[in-house]
Amino acid sequence: METSYLVITLCLIGCLAATVPVFMALFFTGVVGFYFFTGMPVMMLAQTLFRSMDNFALVVVLFFILCGNIMTQGSIVHKLVKVANALVGFFPGGLAMAGVLACGMFGAISGSTVATVVAIGGFMIPALMDNQYDEQFSVGIMTTSPILGIIIPPSISMILYSMVSNDSLAALFMTGFVPGFLIIIAFSIYSYFYCKNRNFKRLPAPTFRELLAVLREGIWSLLLPLLIFGGIFSGVFTANEAAVIACVYAFAVELLIHRDMKFREVKKVVVSSAITSATLLIIVAGASAFGRYLTLERIPALIADAVVQQIHSPVVFLLVVNIMLLIVGMFMDIISATLILAPILLPILPEFHINSLHFGLLMTVNLGIGYCTPPLGVSLYITGALVNRGLLYVTRAVMPFLTVQILILILLTYWPDLVLFLPRLFYNVG
Repeated sequence: METSYLVITLCLIGCLAATVPVFMALFFTGVVGFYFFTGMPVMMLAQTLFRSMDNFALVVVLFFILCGNIMTQGSIVHKLVKVANALVGFFPGGLAMAGVLACGMFGAISGSTVATVVAIGGFMIPALMDNQYDEQFSVGIMTTSPILGIIIPPSISMILYSMVSNDSLAALFMTGFVPGFLIIIAFSIYSYFYCKNRNFKRLPAPTFRELLAVLREGIWSLLLPLLIFGGIFSGVFTANEAAVIACVYAFAVELLIHRDMKFREVKKVVVSSAITSATLLIIVAGASAFGRYLTLERIPALIADAVVQQIHSPVVFLLVVNIMLLIVGMFMDIISATLILAPILLPILPEFHINSLHFGLLMTVNLGIGYCTPPLGVSLYITGALVNRGLLYVTRAVMPFLTVQILILILLTYWPDLVLFLPRLFYNVG
Protein backbone atom coordinates (compact mmCIF):
# COMPACT_ATOMS: atom_id res chain seq x y z
CA MET A 1 0.00 0.00 0.00
CA GLU A 2 1.34 3.44 -0.95
CA THR A 3 2.01 5.90 1.85
CA SER A 4 -0.64 8.31 0.55
CA TYR A 5 -3.34 5.64 0.71
CA LEU A 6 -2.36 4.74 4.27
CA VAL A 7 -2.41 8.39 5.35
CA ILE A 8 -5.83 8.98 3.79
CA THR A 9 -7.30 5.80 5.32
CA LEU A 10 -5.98 6.66 8.79
CA CYS A 11 -7.18 10.24 8.41
CA LEU A 12 -10.75 9.16 7.55
CA ILE A 13 -10.93 6.45 10.22
CA GLY A 14 -9.41 8.79 12.81
CA CYS A 15 -11.97 11.50 12.11
CA LEU A 16 -14.87 9.07 12.32
CA ALA A 17 -13.48 7.49 15.51
CA ALA A 18 -13.18 10.96 17.03
CA THR A 19 -16.92 11.47 16.30
CA VAL A 20 -16.22 14.22 13.79
CA PRO A 21 -19.42 14.72 11.75
CA VAL A 22 -19.39 12.55 8.63
CA PHE A 23 -19.47 15.46 6.18
CA MET A 24 -16.51 17.15 7.92
CA ALA A 25 -14.56 13.88 8.05
CA LEU A 26 -15.07 13.36 4.31
CA PHE A 27 -14.30 16.97 3.45
CA PHE A 28 -11.18 17.17 5.63
CA THR A 29 -9.84 13.86 4.29
CA GLY A 30 -10.53 14.99 0.72
CA VAL A 31 -8.69 18.28 1.29
CA VAL A 32 -5.68 16.49 2.82
CA GLY A 33 -5.47 14.06 -0.08
CA PHE A 34 -6.07 16.75 -2.69
CA TYR A 35 -3.53 19.21 -1.32
CA PHE A 36 -0.69 16.84 -0.38
CA PHE A 37 -0.93 14.00 -2.88
CA THR A 38 -2.45 15.19 -6.17
CA GLY A 39 -0.47 18.34 -6.94
CA MET A 40 -3.65 20.00 -8.24
CA PRO A 41 -4.66 23.58 -7.32
CA VAL A 42 -7.08 23.68 -4.39
CA MET A 43 -9.39 25.89 -6.47
CA MET A 44 -10.38 22.75 -8.38
CA LEU A 45 -11.79 21.37 -5.15
CA ALA A 46 -13.89 24.50 -4.63
CA GLN A 47 -15.29 24.07 -8.15
CA THR A 48 -16.09 20.43 -7.34
CA LEU A 49 -18.04 21.48 -4.25
CA PHE A 50 -20.08 23.98 -6.24
CA ARG A 51 -20.83 21.55 -9.07
CA SER A 52 -21.87 18.78 -6.65
CA MET A 53 -24.57 20.96 -5.12
CA ASP A 54 -25.55 22.67 -8.37
CA ASN A 55 -27.21 19.46 -9.54
CA PHE A 56 -30.76 19.45 -10.84
CA ALA A 57 -31.27 15.89 -9.58
CA LEU A 58 -31.10 17.17 -5.98
CA VAL A 59 -34.23 19.25 -6.51
CA VAL A 60 -36.39 16.13 -6.33
CA VAL A 61 -34.84 15.21 -2.95
CA LEU A 62 -35.48 18.63 -1.47
CA PHE A 63 -39.13 18.73 -2.52
CA PHE A 64 -39.87 15.19 -1.32
CA ILE A 65 -38.42 16.17 2.07
CA LEU A 66 -40.83 19.11 2.11
CA CYS A 67 -43.72 16.87 1.05
CA GLY A 68 -43.01 14.44 3.91
CA ASN A 69 -42.91 17.28 6.43
CA ILE A 70 -46.22 18.66 5.17
CA MET A 71 -47.89 15.28 5.70
CA THR A 72 -46.36 14.87 9.16
CA GLN A 73 -47.60 18.30 10.21
CA GLY A 74 -51.11 17.76 8.79
CA SER A 75 -53.55 14.85 8.93
CA ILE A 76 -52.62 12.86 5.81
CA VAL A 77 -50.66 10.38 7.98
CA HIS A 78 -53.65 9.73 10.27
CA LYS A 79 -55.97 9.20 7.33
CA LEU A 80 -53.54 6.74 5.70
CA VAL A 81 -53.37 4.76 8.97
CA LYS A 82 -57.16 4.81 9.22
CA VAL A 83 -57.48 3.38 5.70
CA ALA A 84 -54.90 0.69 6.48
CA ASN A 85 -56.79 -0.24 9.66
CA ALA A 86 -60.05 -0.58 7.75
CA LEU A 87 -58.40 -2.86 5.18
CA VAL A 88 -56.55 -5.30 7.46
CA GLY A 89 -57.17 -4.31 11.09
CA PHE A 90 -59.70 -7.09 11.75
CA PHE A 91 -57.22 -9.94 11.07
CA PRO A 92 -55.18 -11.52 13.89
CA GLY A 93 -52.28 -9.09 14.18
CA GLY A 94 -54.26 -6.75 11.95
CA LEU A 95 -53.22 -3.56 13.70
CA ALA A 96 -49.57 -4.48 13.17
CA MET A 97 -50.33 -5.26 9.51
CA ALA A 98 -51.99 -1.86 9.26
CA GLY A 99 -48.82 -0.24 10.60
CA VAL A 100 -46.71 -2.02 7.97
CA LEU A 101 -49.14 -1.06 5.22
CA ALA A 102 -49.18 2.55 6.45
CA CYS A 103 -45.36 2.62 6.32
CA GLY A 104 -45.57 1.49 2.69
CA MET A 105 -48.13 4.16 1.80
CA PHE A 106 -46.28 6.93 3.62
CA GLY A 107 -42.96 5.81 2.15
CA ALA A 108 -44.54 6.01 -1.30
CA ILE A 109 -44.84 9.75 -0.74
CA SER A 110 -41.96 10.82 1.52
CA GLY A 111 -39.04 8.70 0.22
CA SER A 112 -37.44 8.72 3.67
CA THR A 113 -37.07 6.06 6.36
CA VAL A 114 -36.49 8.56 9.18
CA ALA A 115 -39.63 10.52 8.25
CA THR A 116 -41.60 7.24 8.16
CA VAL A 117 -40.33 6.17 11.60
CA VAL A 118 -41.27 9.52 13.13
CA ALA A 119 -44.66 9.84 11.43
CA ILE A 120 -45.95 6.26 11.48
CA GLY A 121 -43.94 4.79 14.37
CA GLY A 122 -44.80 7.71 16.63
CA PHE A 123 -48.48 7.08 15.95
CA MET A 124 -48.61 3.27 15.73
CA ILE A 125 -46.45 2.13 18.67
CA PRO A 126 -48.75 3.71 21.30
CA ALA A 127 -51.79 2.44 19.36
CA LEU A 128 -50.46 -1.13 19.32
CA MET A 129 -49.67 -1.05 23.03
CA ASP A 130 -53.10 0.44 23.83
CA ASN A 131 -54.60 -2.59 22.07
CA GLN A 132 -52.63 -4.99 24.31
CA TYR A 133 -49.88 -5.87 21.79
CA ASP A 134 -46.72 -6.57 23.75
CA GLU A 135 -44.18 -3.76 23.74
CA GLN A 136 -41.25 -5.67 22.26
CA PHE A 137 -43.24 -6.83 19.24
CA SER A 138 -44.70 -3.33 18.72
CA VAL A 139 -41.28 -1.69 18.88
CA GLY A 140 -39.69 -4.32 16.63
CA ILE A 141 -42.19 -4.15 13.79
CA MET A 142 -42.51 -0.36 13.79
CA THR A 143 -38.73 0.13 13.88
CA THR A 144 -38.05 -2.10 10.88
CA SER A 145 -41.12 -1.50 8.66
CA PRO A 146 -40.09 2.09 7.83
CA ILE A 147 -37.33 0.68 5.58
CA LEU A 148 -40.18 0.76 3.05
CA GLY A 149 -39.68 4.53 2.97
CA ILE A 150 -36.48 4.16 0.93
CA ILE A 151 -37.42 1.02 -1.02
CA ILE A 152 -40.86 1.88 -2.37
CA PRO A 153 -40.41 4.86 -4.70
CA PRO A 154 -39.87 7.73 -4.57
CA SER A 155 -36.68 6.92 -2.65
CA ILE A 156 -34.18 9.60 -1.70
CA SER A 157 -31.29 7.11 -1.71
CA MET A 158 -32.25 5.86 -5.18
CA ILE A 159 -32.27 9.44 -6.44
CA LEU A 160 -28.70 9.91 -5.20
CA TYR A 161 -27.61 6.56 -6.65
CA SER A 162 -29.04 7.47 -10.08
CA MET A 163 -27.17 10.78 -9.85
CA VAL A 164 -23.91 8.82 -9.50
CA SER A 165 -24.67 5.94 -11.89
CA ASN A 166 -26.54 7.95 -14.58
CA ASP A 167 -29.24 5.25 -14.62
CA SER A 168 -32.80 6.20 -15.51
CA LEU A 169 -34.41 7.36 -12.27
CA ALA A 170 -37.85 6.11 -13.31
CA ALA A 171 -36.41 2.67 -14.17
CA LEU A 172 -34.54 2.58 -10.85
CA PHE A 173 -37.75 3.49 -9.03
CA MET A 174 -39.41 0.50 -10.71
CA THR A 175 -36.97 -1.89 -9.00
CA GLY A 176 -38.39 -0.94 -5.59
CA PHE A 177 -41.98 -2.11 -6.00
CA VAL A 178 -41.46 -5.90 -5.85
CA PRO A 179 -39.07 -5.80 -2.84
CA GLY A 180 -41.42 -3.38 -1.07
CA PHE A 181 -44.41 -5.67 -1.55
CA LEU A 182 -42.33 -8.69 -0.45
CA ILE A 183 -41.47 -6.96 2.84
CA ILE A 184 -45.11 -5.93 3.41
CA ILE A 185 -46.33 -9.49 2.74
CA ALA A 186 -43.59 -11.15 4.82
CA PHE A 187 -44.11 -8.85 7.82
CA SER A 188 -47.89 -9.30 7.58
CA ILE A 189 -47.57 -13.10 7.55
CA TYR A 190 -45.19 -12.96 10.52
CA SER A 191 -47.64 -10.70 12.40
CA TYR A 192 -50.55 -13.03 11.63
CA PHE A 193 -48.87 -16.15 13.02
CA TYR A 194 -47.26 -14.31 15.94
CA CYS A 195 -50.57 -12.83 17.06
CA LYS A 196 -52.93 -15.65 16.08
CA ASN A 197 -52.89 -17.46 19.43
CA ARG A 198 -52.33 -14.40 21.62
CA ASN A 199 -55.08 -12.34 23.18
CA PHE A 200 -54.29 -9.08 21.42
CA LYS A 201 -57.28 -6.85 20.81
CA ARG A 202 -58.65 -7.05 17.26
CA LEU A 203 -60.65 -4.38 15.51
CA PRO A 204 -64.14 -5.39 14.36
CA ALA A 205 -64.49 -6.10 10.66
CA PRO A 206 -65.93 -2.98 8.99
CA THR A 207 -69.17 -3.19 7.07
CA PHE A 208 -69.10 -2.31 3.40
CA ARG A 209 -70.65 1.06 4.21
CA GLU A 210 -68.04 1.79 6.90
CA LEU A 211 -65.23 0.81 4.52
CA LEU A 212 -66.60 3.16 1.87
CA ALA A 213 -66.81 5.95 4.45
CA VAL A 214 -63.16 5.47 5.46
CA LEU A 215 -62.03 5.38 1.82
CA ARG A 216 -64.06 8.48 1.08
CA GLU A 217 -62.44 10.29 4.01
CA GLY A 218 -58.95 9.19 2.97
CA ILE A 219 -59.36 9.57 -0.79
CA TRP A 220 -57.34 12.80 -1.00
CA SER A 221 -54.47 11.16 0.90
CA LEU A 222 -54.58 8.03 -1.26
CA LEU A 223 -54.53 10.08 -4.46
CA LEU A 224 -51.13 11.57 -3.60
CA PRO A 225 -49.01 8.42 -4.29
CA LEU A 226 -51.18 7.69 -7.32
CA LEU A 227 -50.46 11.20 -8.59
CA ILE A 228 -46.71 10.72 -8.12
CA PHE A 229 -46.48 7.25 -9.64
CA GLY A 230 -48.98 7.88 -12.39
CA GLY A 231 -47.29 11.08 -13.49
CA ILE A 232 -43.74 9.67 -13.48
CA PHE A 233 -44.41 6.31 -15.08
CA SER A 234 -46.89 7.60 -17.66
CA GLY A 235 -44.39 10.24 -18.77
CA VAL A 236 -46.71 13.15 -18.02
CA PHE A 237 -44.01 14.72 -15.85
CA THR A 238 -40.50 13.92 -14.64
CA ALA A 239 -39.52 12.86 -11.14
CA ASN A 240 -38.37 16.43 -10.42
CA GLU A 241 -41.70 17.83 -11.54
CA ALA A 242 -43.54 15.11 -9.59
CA ALA A 243 -41.85 16.23 -6.35
CA VAL A 244 -42.99 19.83 -6.87
CA ILE A 245 -46.51 18.78 -7.83
CA ALA A 246 -46.68 16.50 -4.76
CA CYS A 247 -45.78 19.45 -2.49
CA VAL A 248 -48.37 21.74 -4.08
CA TYR A 249 -50.99 18.99 -3.84
CA ALA A 250 -50.14 18.20 -0.19
CA PHE A 251 -50.29 21.89 0.76
CA ALA A 252 -53.64 22.30 -1.03
CA VAL A 253 -55.14 19.22 0.65
CA GLU A 254 -53.96 20.13 4.16
CA LEU A 255 -54.79 23.84 3.94
CA LEU A 256 -57.98 23.87 1.89
CA ILE A 257 -59.61 20.41 2.09
CA HIS A 258 -58.62 18.75 5.38
CA ARG A 259 -57.94 22.16 6.97
CA ASP A 260 -55.73 20.52 9.61
CA MET A 261 -52.80 22.83 8.81
CA LYS A 262 -53.01 26.55 9.40
CA PHE A 263 -51.39 29.11 7.12
CA ARG A 264 -49.20 30.28 10.01
CA GLU A 265 -47.71 26.76 10.19
CA VAL A 266 -46.49 26.87 6.58
CA LYS A 267 -43.39 28.87 7.52
CA LYS A 268 -42.47 26.36 10.24
CA VAL A 269 -42.75 23.42 7.80
CA VAL A 270 -40.74 25.17 5.09
CA VAL A 271 -37.97 26.22 7.50
CA SER A 272 -37.75 22.70 8.97
CA SER A 273 -37.49 21.22 5.46
CA ALA A 274 -34.84 23.79 4.51
CA ILE A 275 -32.71 22.78 7.51
CA THR A 276 -32.99 19.09 6.61
CA SER A 277 -32.19 19.86 2.97
CA ALA A 278 -29.16 21.96 3.96
CA THR A 279 -27.87 19.04 6.04
CA LEU A 280 -28.20 16.78 3.01
CA LEU A 281 -26.40 19.24 0.73
CA ILE A 282 -23.51 19.54 3.20
CA ILE A 283 -23.12 15.73 3.18
CA VAL A 284 -23.20 15.74 -0.63
CA ALA A 285 -20.50 18.44 -0.70
CA GLY A 286 -18.25 16.55 1.73
CA ALA A 287 -18.67 13.29 -0.16
CA SER A 288 -17.95 15.00 -3.50
CA ALA A 289 -14.68 16.43 -2.14
CA PHE A 290 -13.57 12.97 -1.02
CA GLY A 291 -14.83 11.41 -4.25
CA ARG A 292 -12.86 13.91 -6.34
CA TYR A 293 -9.65 12.86 -4.63
CA LEU A 294 -10.46 9.17 -5.18
CA THR A 295 -11.10 9.82 -8.88
CA LEU A 296 -7.87 11.74 -9.42
CA GLU A 297 -5.89 8.96 -7.73
CA ARG A 298 -7.75 6.30 -9.78
CA ILE A 299 -8.55 4.47 -6.55
CA PRO A 300 -11.91 3.07 -7.81
CA ALA A 301 -10.14 1.57 -10.82
CA LEU A 302 -7.39 0.10 -8.64
CA ILE A 303 -9.95 -1.42 -6.28
CA ALA A 304 -11.85 -2.83 -9.25
CA ASP A 305 -8.70 -4.47 -10.61
CA ALA A 306 -7.83 -5.92 -7.20
CA VAL A 307 -11.34 -7.33 -6.70
CA VAL A 308 -11.45 -8.88 -10.18
CA GLN A 309 -8.07 -10.55 -9.60
CA GLN A 310 -9.15 -12.06 -6.26
CA ILE A 311 -12.83 -12.88 -6.95
CA HIS A 312 -13.92 -14.68 -10.09
CA SER A 313 -17.54 -15.55 -9.32
CA PRO A 314 -20.45 -13.07 -9.31
CA VAL A 315 -22.06 -15.17 -6.56
CA VAL A 316 -19.07 -14.65 -4.26
CA PHE A 317 -18.74 -10.99 -5.25
CA LEU A 318 -22.36 -10.23 -4.38
CA LEU A 319 -22.02 -12.11 -1.08
CA VAL A 320 -18.91 -10.12 -0.14
CA VAL A 321 -20.51 -6.81 -1.15
CA ASN A 322 -23.67 -7.60 0.81
CA ILE A 323 -21.68 -8.33 3.96
CA MET A 324 -19.59 -5.19 3.46
CA LEU A 325 -22.65 -2.98 2.93
CA LEU A 326 -24.42 -4.42 5.98
CA ILE A 327 -21.36 -3.58 8.09
CA VAL A 328 -21.04 -0.09 6.57
CA GLY A 329 -24.74 0.51 7.26
CA MET A 330 -24.08 -0.08 10.97
CA PHE A 331 -21.79 2.95 11.12
CA MET A 332 -22.73 5.32 8.29
CA ASP A 333 -25.94 6.92 7.07
CA ILE A 334 -27.31 5.80 3.72
CA ILE A 335 -26.70 9.12 1.94
CA SER A 336 -22.99 9.28 2.77
CA ALA A 337 -22.49 5.56 2.10
CA THR A 338 -24.21 5.76 -1.29
CA LEU A 339 -22.22 8.78 -2.41
CA ILE A 340 -18.90 7.25 -1.28
CA LEU A 341 -19.29 3.58 -2.25
CA ALA A 342 -21.31 3.76 -5.46
CA PRO A 343 -18.49 5.38 -7.51
CA ILE A 344 -16.07 2.73 -6.18
CA LEU A 345 -18.27 -0.30 -6.82
CA LEU A 346 -19.94 0.68 -10.10
CA PRO A 347 -16.81 0.15 -12.29
CA ILE A 348 -16.58 -3.45 -11.01
CA LEU A 349 -20.10 -4.48 -12.05
CA PRO A 350 -19.44 -5.05 -15.79
CA GLU A 351 -16.71 -7.57 -14.94
CA PHE A 352 -19.33 -9.77 -13.27
CA HIS A 353 -22.18 -8.90 -15.67
CA ILE A 354 -24.25 -7.33 -12.89
CA ASN A 355 -26.96 -4.88 -13.91
CA SER A 356 -26.46 -1.47 -12.28
CA LEU A 357 -30.22 -1.12 -11.61
CA HIS A 358 -30.17 -4.44 -9.73
CA PHE A 359 -27.10 -3.33 -7.80
CA GLY A 360 -28.69 0.03 -6.94
CA LEU A 361 -31.64 -1.78 -5.38
CA LEU A 362 -29.29 -4.06 -3.42
CA MET A 363 -27.35 -1.06 -2.10
CA THR A 364 -30.59 0.60 -1.04
CA VAL A 365 -31.90 -2.45 0.83
CA ASN A 366 -28.53 -3.22 2.45
CA LEU A 367 -27.96 0.31 3.69
CA GLY A 368 -31.63 0.64 4.62
CA ILE A 369 -31.25 -2.31 6.99
CA GLY A 370 -28.49 -0.24 8.60
CA TYR A 371 -31.17 2.09 10.01
CA CYS A 372 -32.09 -0.77 12.37
CA THR A 373 -28.66 -2.14 13.28
CA PRO A 374 -26.51 -1.01 16.22
CA PRO A 375 -24.48 0.91 17.11
CA LEU A 376 -25.60 3.87 14.96
CA GLY A 377 -28.98 2.77 13.57
CA VAL A 378 -31.07 5.96 13.67
CA SER A 379 -34.41 4.13 13.83
CA LEU A 380 -33.31 2.29 16.99
CA TYR A 381 -32.79 5.55 18.83
CA ILE A 382 -36.02 7.13 17.60
CA THR A 383 -38.28 4.27 18.68
CA GLY A 384 -36.23 3.78 21.86
CA ALA A 385 -36.99 7.39 22.78
CA LEU A 386 -40.69 6.85 22.03
CA VAL A 387 -40.96 4.03 24.59
CA ASN A 388 -38.15 5.19 26.90
CA ARG A 389 -36.08 2.05 26.31
CA GLY A 390 -32.35 1.54 25.79
CA LEU A 391 -30.47 0.48 22.68
CA LEU A 392 -30.09 -3.15 23.83
CA TYR A 393 -33.83 -3.60 24.34
CA VAL A 394 -34.73 -2.17 20.93
CA THR A 395 -31.99 -4.22 19.24
CA ARG A 396 -33.46 -7.43 20.68
CA ALA A 397 -36.93 -6.33 19.55
CA VAL A 398 -35.91 -5.87 15.91
CA MET A 399 -33.97 -9.14 15.51
CA PRO A 400 -36.85 -11.32 14.14
CA PHE A 401 -37.75 -8.65 11.59
CA LEU A 402 -34.13 -8.06 10.58
CA THR A 403 -33.88 -11.80 9.94
CA VAL A 404 -36.87 -11.59 7.59
CA GLN A 405 -35.35 -8.60 5.78
CA ILE A 406 -31.99 -10.34 5.32
CA LEU A 407 -33.73 -13.43 3.90
CA ILE A 408 -35.55 -11.19 1.42
CA LEU A 409 -32.22 -9.48 0.61
CA ILE A 410 -30.67 -12.87 -0.23
CA LEU A 411 -33.62 -13.66 -2.50
CA LEU A 412 -33.26 -10.31 -4.28
CA THR A 413 -29.48 -10.75 -4.60
CA TYR A 414 -29.56 -14.08 -6.40
CA TRP A 415 -32.81 -13.65 -8.33
CA PRO A 416 -32.14 -10.46 -10.34
CA ASP A 417 -35.03 -11.14 -12.72
CA LEU A 418 -37.40 -10.57 -9.80
CA VAL A 419 -35.95 -7.08 -9.29
CA LEU A 420 -35.66 -6.22 -12.99
CA PHE A 421 -39.05 -7.58 -14.09
CA LEU A 422 -40.86 -4.21 -13.97
CA PRO A 423 -38.02 -2.07 -15.43
CA ARG A 424 -37.73 -4.51 -18.34
CA LEU A 425 -41.48 -4.54 -18.84
CA PHE A 426 -41.91 -0.77 -18.93
CA TYR A 427 -38.50 0.58 -19.97
CA ASN A 428 -36.94 -2.29 -21.94
CA VAL A 429 -33.71 -2.12 -19.91
CA GLY A 430 -31.08 -4.86 -20.12
